Amino acid sequence: MSESFKAALQALFLSRYAQLRRHLRLRLGSEDLAHDALQETYLRVEAMAERPAARFPSAYLFRIALNIAEDQRKTRARLLSTSEVEELYDMADEMADPARTAEARGEIGALDRALAELPRRRRAIVIASRVDEVPHQEIALRFGVSVRTVEKELRAGLEHCCERLGVEFVQRFGPGAGKTSKQHDDA
Repeated sequence: MSESFKAALQALFLSRYAQLRRHLRLRLGSEDLAHDALQETYLRVEAMAERPAARFPSAYLFRIALNIAEDQRKTRARLLSTSEVEELYDMADEMADPARTAEARGEIGALDRALAELPRRRRAIVIASRVDEVPHQEIALRFGVSVRTVEKELRAGLEHCCERLGVEFVQRFGPGAGKTSKQHDDA
């Protein structure tokens, strides 16, 4: 790009700086964002190597500033605020509690024992469905059974595990959704 065009674009930027800033502030709703975008716009004009295909240099400068402001807004949206970072630290502290860790290990051990008590196919269906998130249709094909059989085996396996863990089984999907198991209703 010719140095004379770059110099003319820089001179236009400086002469219209107040106008550009006012328009950006109104468009963006933030004086700081407008200021930051214009600072970056000047740096981009300074670094230009080729002459842009712009018929209206003033509008071109404004568009550069708007694009920069949008990029900055997106970047800031991805960053966490100080309070959000502190919340994450607090959550990490709660999660690292030795008592909770021991309790969780105990629950996992109890679940492993409950799964081990299941017949082999039922255990495989529960693990495929709930751990590996395999669709029921695919599980049925894998075991050469109907989808209905998979659902029955899954329900029986989950009820058994819930009973062993001392938690209530609530069916979440299909007929009877939201109802507790019969085993727990009698108790």
